[in-house]
Amino acid sequence: MIIGMVLFPNLTQLDLTGPYEVFGRLPSTQVLLIAENNTAVKADNGLLLTPDCTFTTAPQVDILFVPGGRGIFEAMQQAPLIHFLQQQAIKASYITSVCTGSLVLAAAGLLDGYKATTHWLSLNLLAMFKVEVIEDRVVIDRNRITGGGVTAGIDFGLTIAAKLFGGDTAKEIQLMMEYNPAPPFNSGSPATADAAMVQKAITDRAAIQNERAALIKKLFL
Repeated sequence: MIIGMVLFPNLTQLDLTGPYEVFGRLPSTQVLLIAENNTAVKADNGLLLTPDCTFTTAPQVDILFVPGGRGIFEAMQQAPLIHFLQQQAIKASYITSVCTGSLVLAAAGLLDGYKATTHWLSLNLLAMFKVEVIEDRVVIDRNRITGGGVTAGIDFGLTIAAKLFGGDTAKEIQLMMEYNPAPPFNSGSPATADAAMVQKAITDRAAIQNERAALIKKLFL
Protein backbone atom coordinates (compact mmCIF):
# COMPACT_ATOMS: atom_id res chain seq x y z
CA MET A 1 0.00 0.00 0.00
CA ILE A 2 1.46 3.37 -1.04
CA ILE A 3 0.04 6.63 0.29
CA GLY A 4 1.21 9.71 -1.60
CA MET A 5 0.90 13.03 0.26
CA VAL A 6 1.44 16.10 -1.90
CA LEU A 7 3.58 19.01 -0.70
CA PHE A 8 3.41 22.62 -1.88
CA PRO A 9 4.69 25.88 -0.35
CA ASN A 10 2.64 27.36 2.48
CA LEU A 11 0.56 24.27 3.17
CA THR A 12 -0.81 23.91 6.71
CA GLN A 13 1.44 21.38 8.38
CA LEU A 14 -1.25 19.87 10.64
CA ASP A 15 -3.42 19.16 7.59
CA LEU A 16 -0.53 16.93 6.54
CA THR A 17 1.01 15.72 9.79
CA GLY A 18 -2.28 14.78 11.49
CA PRO A 19 -3.12 12.08 8.94
CA TYR A 20 0.59 11.33 8.42
CA GLU A 21 0.83 10.27 12.09
CA VAL A 22 -2.03 7.84 11.52
CA PHE A 23 -0.74 6.59 8.17
CA GLY A 24 2.75 6.02 9.56
CA ARG A 25 1.30 3.47 12.00
CA LEU A 26 -0.48 1.39 9.36
CA PRO A 27 0.85 -2.10 8.60
CA SER A 28 2.47 -2.84 5.23
CA THR A 29 2.14 0.79 4.14
CA GLN A 30 4.63 3.19 2.61
CA VAL A 31 3.93 6.89 3.07
CA LEU A 32 5.58 9.21 0.54
CA LEU A 33 5.83 13.00 0.63
CA ILE A 34 5.75 14.16 -3.00
CA ALA A 35 6.67 17.61 -4.31
CA GLU A 36 7.54 19.27 -7.60
CA ASN A 37 11.26 18.92 -6.86
CA ASN A 38 13.55 17.63 -4.12
CA THR A 39 13.88 20.98 -2.33
CA ALA A 40 12.50 21.18 1.21
CA VAL A 41 9.02 22.71 1.29
CA LYS A 42 8.19 25.34 3.92
CA ALA A 43 4.78 25.07 5.57
CA ASP A 44 2.77 28.22 6.24
CA ASN A 45 4.12 28.60 9.79
CA GLY A 46 7.70 27.79 8.87
CA LEU A 47 8.11 24.03 9.34
CA LEU A 48 10.38 22.53 6.67
CA LEU A 49 9.21 19.29 5.05
CA THR A 50 11.52 17.07 3.01
CA PRO A 51 10.06 15.34 -0.06
CA ASP A 52 10.69 11.63 -0.59
CA CYS A 53 10.22 11.93 -4.35
CA THR A 54 9.00 14.30 -7.05
CA PHE A 55 6.03 14.48 -9.36
CA THR A 56 8.13 12.85 -12.08
CA THR A 57 9.80 10.13 -9.96
CA ALA A 58 6.87 9.11 -7.73
CA PRO A 59 5.37 5.64 -8.22
CA GLN A 60 1.68 5.11 -8.75
CA VAL A 61 0.03 5.57 -5.36
CA ASP A 62 -2.97 3.78 -3.89
CA ILE A 63 -4.09 6.74 -1.77
CA LEU A 64 -3.65 10.25 -3.18
CA PHE A 65 -3.77 13.01 -0.57
CA VAL A 66 -3.75 16.83 -0.72
CA PRO A 67 -3.50 19.11 2.35
CA GLY A 68 -4.77 22.68 2.51
CA GLY A 69 -3.20 25.92 3.67
CA ARG A 70 -2.43 29.50 2.72
CA GLY A 71 -0.67 28.33 -0.44
CA ILE A 72 -3.65 26.60 -2.03
CA PHE A 73 -4.37 29.24 -4.65
CA GLU A 74 -0.83 29.10 -5.93
CA ALA A 75 -1.13 25.30 -5.84
CA MET A 76 -4.39 25.40 -7.79
CA GLN A 77 -2.54 27.21 -10.58
CA GLN A 78 0.61 25.04 -10.46
CA ALA A 79 0.39 23.09 -13.71
CA PRO A 80 2.84 20.29 -12.75
CA LEU A 81 0.94 19.64 -9.50
CA ILE A 82 -2.48 19.63 -11.20
CA HIS A 83 -1.17 17.32 -13.94
CA PHE A 84 0.32 14.99 -11.34
CA LEU A 85 -2.98 14.77 -9.47
CA GLN A 86 -4.94 14.11 -12.65
CA GLN A 87 -2.58 11.36 -13.79
CA GLN A 88 -2.35 9.68 -10.39
CA ALA A 89 -6.12 9.82 -9.94
CA ILE A 90 -6.66 7.54 -12.93
CA LYS A 91 -5.42 4.48 -11.05
CA ALA A 92 -5.49 5.57 -7.38
CA SER A 93 -7.91 3.65 -5.18
CA TYR A 94 -8.81 6.74 -3.15
CA ILE A 95 -8.48 10.47 -3.91
CA THR A 96 -8.48 12.46 -0.70
CA SER A 97 -7.87 15.77 1.01
CA VAL A 98 -8.09 17.64 4.29
CA CYS A 99 -9.21 21.23 4.81
CA THR A 100 -8.85 23.45 1.71
CA GLY A 101 -6.94 20.71 -0.08
CA SER A 102 -10.35 19.86 -1.55
CA LEU A 103 -10.18 23.13 -3.50
CA VAL A 104 -7.00 21.88 -5.18
CA LEU A 105 -8.74 18.61 -6.06
CA ALA A 106 -11.68 20.62 -7.38
CA ALA A 107 -9.38 22.79 -9.50
CA ALA A 108 -8.03 19.58 -11.04
CA GLY A 109 -11.60 18.48 -11.84
CA LEU A 110 -11.34 15.52 -9.48
CA LEU A 111 -14.39 16.36 -7.38
CA ASP A 112 -16.83 17.04 -10.22
CA GLY A 113 -20.09 15.30 -9.35
CA TYR A 114 -18.90 14.24 -5.88
CA LYS A 115 -19.85 15.17 -2.34
CA ALA A 116 -16.99 16.80 -0.42
CA THR A 117 -16.13 19.10 2.44
CA THR A 118 -13.52 21.66 3.44
CA HIS A 119 -12.78 24.21 6.17
CA TRP A 120 -16.00 25.90 7.25
CA LEU A 121 -14.80 29.30 6.07
CA SER A 122 -14.27 27.99 2.52
CA LEU A 123 -17.42 25.93 2.01
CA ASN A 124 -18.79 28.66 -0.27
CA LEU A 125 -15.62 28.53 -2.39
CA LEU A 126 -15.87 24.78 -2.84
CA ALA A 127 -19.52 25.21 -3.83
CA MET A 128 -18.39 27.31 -6.79
CA PHE A 129 -17.15 24.10 -8.42
CA LYS A 130 -19.25 21.16 -9.60
CA VAL A 131 -19.22 19.73 -6.08
CA GLU A 132 -22.04 18.85 -3.69
CA VAL A 133 -20.73 20.50 -0.54
CA ILE A 134 -21.40 18.78 2.77
CA GLU A 135 -20.56 20.49 6.06
CA ASP A 136 -19.19 17.57 8.05
CA ARG A 137 -16.03 16.34 9.75
CA VAL A 138 -15.31 13.66 7.13
CA VAL A 139 -17.24 13.10 3.90
CA ILE A 140 -17.05 9.86 1.92
CA ASP A 141 -18.45 9.64 -1.61
CA ARG A 142 -17.36 6.51 -3.44
CA ASN A 143 -13.56 6.74 -3.62
CA ARG A 144 -13.38 10.41 -2.69
CA ILE A 145 -12.76 11.08 1.01
CA THR A 146 -12.42 14.64 2.26
CA GLY A 147 -11.87 16.04 5.75
CA GLY A 148 -12.92 19.37 7.21
CA GLY A 149 -10.65 21.99 8.71
CA VAL A 150 -7.13 21.26 10.00
CA THR A 151 -7.70 19.04 13.08
CA ALA A 152 -10.21 16.94 11.15
CA GLY A 153 -7.13 15.38 9.57
CA ILE A 154 -6.79 12.92 12.45
CA ASP A 155 -10.44 11.83 12.14
CA PHE A 156 -9.89 11.58 8.39
CA GLY A 157 -6.76 9.48 8.87
CA LEU A 158 -8.53 7.07 11.20
CA THR A 159 -11.39 6.80 8.71
CA ILE A 160 -8.92 5.82 5.99
CA ALA A 161 -7.23 3.36 8.38
CA ALA A 162 -10.56 1.65 9.07
CA LYS A 163 -11.38 1.42 5.38
CA LEU A 164 -8.02 -0.12 4.52
CA PHE A 165 -7.36 -2.38 7.50
CA GLY A 166 -10.59 -2.56 9.49
CA GLY A 167 -12.00 -0.88 12.56
CA ASP A 168 -9.83 -2.71 15.09
CA THR A 169 -6.62 -1.46 13.48
CA ALA A 170 -7.95 2.09 13.42
CA LYS A 171 -9.08 1.86 17.05
CA GLU A 172 -5.70 0.58 18.18
CA ILE A 173 -3.96 3.45 16.39
CA GLN A 174 -6.33 5.89 18.07
CA LEU A 175 -5.55 4.32 21.43
CA MET A 176 -1.79 4.42 20.95
CA MET A 177 -1.99 8.05 19.81
CA GLU A 178 -4.16 8.71 22.87
CA TYR A 179 -6.48 10.61 20.59
CA ASN A 180 -9.11 11.42 23.19
CA PRO A 181 -10.08 15.05 22.51
CA ALA A 182 -11.09 17.16 25.49
CA PRO A 183 -10.65 20.74 24.28
CA PRO A 184 -10.50 23.48 26.93
CA PHE A 185 -13.05 25.56 25.00
CA ASN A 186 -16.16 24.72 23.01
CA SER A 187 -15.26 27.09 20.20
CA GLY A 188 -13.92 24.70 17.57
CA SER A 189 -16.90 25.05 15.24
CA PRO A 190 -19.03 27.97 14.06
CA ALA A 191 -21.97 25.98 15.41
CA THR A 192 -20.64 26.14 18.98
CA ALA A 193 -18.41 29.22 19.08
CA ASP A 194 -19.68 32.58 20.26
CA ALA A 195 -21.61 34.24 17.41
CA ALA A 196 -19.63 37.47 17.73
CA MET A 197 -16.36 35.54 17.48
CA VAL A 198 -17.56 33.73 14.37
CA GLN A 199 -18.59 37.01 12.77
CA LYS A 200 -15.22 38.56 13.63
CA ALA A 201 -13.41 35.61 12.00
CA ILE A 202 -15.52 36.05 8.87
CA THR A 203 -15.01 39.82 8.79
CA ASP A 204 -11.27 39.65 9.41
CA ARG A 205 -10.83 37.22 6.50
CA ALA A 206 -13.40 38.69 4.14
CA ALA A 207 -10.84 40.38 1.88
CA ILE A 208 -8.81 37.24 1.20
CA GLN A 209 -11.93 35.09 0.81
CA ASN A 210 -13.39 37.58 -1.69
CA GLU A 211 -10.09 37.62 -3.54
CA ARG A 212 -10.10 33.83 -3.69
CA ALA A 213 -13.70 33.77 -4.97
CA ALA A 214 -12.77 36.22 -7.72
CA LEU A 215 -9.79 34.07 -8.69
CA ILE A 216 -11.93 30.95 -8.91
CA LYS A 217 -14.40 32.76 -11.17
CA LYS A 218 -11.60 34.06 -13.37
CA LEU A 219 -9.49 30.91 -13.63
CA PHE A 220 -11.82 27.95 -13.26
CA LEU A 221 -15.38 28.92 -14.17
